[in-house]
Amino acid sequence: MKKLILLSFLLISISSFSQVDKLITDENVSRVIKTLSSDAMMGRPAVDPQKMEPSIAFIESEFKKIGLKPLKGLKNYRQEFQKEKVRLENAVVTIDGETVSPDNTLILSDKENINASGLPVKTIAYDSTVTNKAQYFFGKAVSFARDTTSGLMLIAPEFEASFRELKGYFSGRFTNKRTSIKVFVLGKTSASSFTVKATQKLEVIKMTNVTGMLEGNTKPEEMVVFSGHYDHLGILQPLNGDSIANGADDDASGTTAVIELARYFKKTNKNNRTLIFVAFTAEEIGGYGSKYFSEQLDPEKVVAMFNIEMIGKASKWGQNSAFVTGYERSDFGAILEKNLAGTAFSFKADPYPDQNLFYRSDNATLARLGVPAHTISTDQIDIDKFYHTVDDEFETMDIKNIVATIRAIALSAKSIVDGSDTPKRIDKATVN
Repeated sequence: MKKLILLSFLLISISSFSQVDKLITDENVSRVIKTLSSDAMMGRPAVDPQKMEPSIAFIESEFKKIGLKPLKGLKNYRQEFQKEKVRLENAVVTIDGETVSPDNTLILSDKENINASGLPVKTIAYDSTVTNKAQYFFGKAVSFARDTTSGLMLIAPEFEASFRELKGYFSGRFTNKRTSIKVFVLGKTSASSFTVKATQKLEVIKMTNVTGMLEGNTKPEEMVVFSGHYDHLGILQPLNGDSIANGADDDASGTTAVIELARYFKKTNKNNRTLIFVAFTAEEIGGYGSKYFSEQLDPEKVVAMFNIEMIGKASKWGQNSAFVTGYERSDFGAILEKNLAGTAFSFKADPYPDQNLFYRSDNATLARLGVPAHTISTDQIDIDKFYHTVDDEFETMDIKNIVATIRAIALSAKSIVDGSDTPKRIDKATVN
């Protein structure tokens, strides 16, 4: 009897391997990622709806050809929302009667007209005994930025590099219902008097997630999400005559995986749970797409999230391997590993804990709501010389690696998709 059961299992496994190889092909993966990362997509900048339109239209056309349905409540594959972008038009900051250079100031407020003085003063003083000075700076600066009260933060000149990075991060930011006024000033350590006068313009920008679904056969109320972000950095400073940040790996590779997984699961038609496929916008500038998406559904009904980010090159362990961020937070990774038994592929824990990758992609939004939401990646982030550069192009992609990873995700998701496995929920209290 045991031999018959084992034989049956082996026959099913062989059939699954054959099917996934047939339905997820090098040719189709190459076509999709090459299109998404072409110059015609103009770097896919989320802040420019006109430049995003070619990418949106292409992903839509793929979802339509596959035969996905729009999400409930939507008439098509576009999940549209709006954000207000803050653009500083002019600002004059004075300390003790001296005007501070605009290069050395950062103002965080959603007010269009700012006229303030006498704000509480804090400082980030230089401390030679601190080992990790950048971490020390950002800990204090971010804490100050998140505080709901108004204030002035004076920053010692030794933190200039970190201040520039902070200012770059907040440039072109979006409104966050911030009623307070926060002012950072570099190069000052004390202030007996202070004034700031500034005007800002709020610009409404339309953003679009591209979404589709396959309704579950027997458990349609339970959902499994497959996601990747299709936005990238747009146009950067020219390098060797090239200024388009094509984002082939980041994250045309993940978006390609979402499209190919949708094609695979539509053809196999064995999903007892409802499958949602989503290409997120605005991951690169704050995860606004995944945040909006999460607000449109009941997170308690989302069984798992497979977020796919940067699978265009082999992992640190070589071919046929990938890592799962937040592996220890649920048994999601263990379920995937179980379903891959007998294959050459393996999923491992994130080898880059210092990079905080669990919080740096679109899985984090749903994880904060308790969903077993994890990112699957193969990128060697610590040595990736193409990351966030104009050289992240199709020609640098390892198509075999992408195909192998997509096939592994398809096979490893089987018991979650068919409803026989349910990953343990993430403890919301442990997610920042």
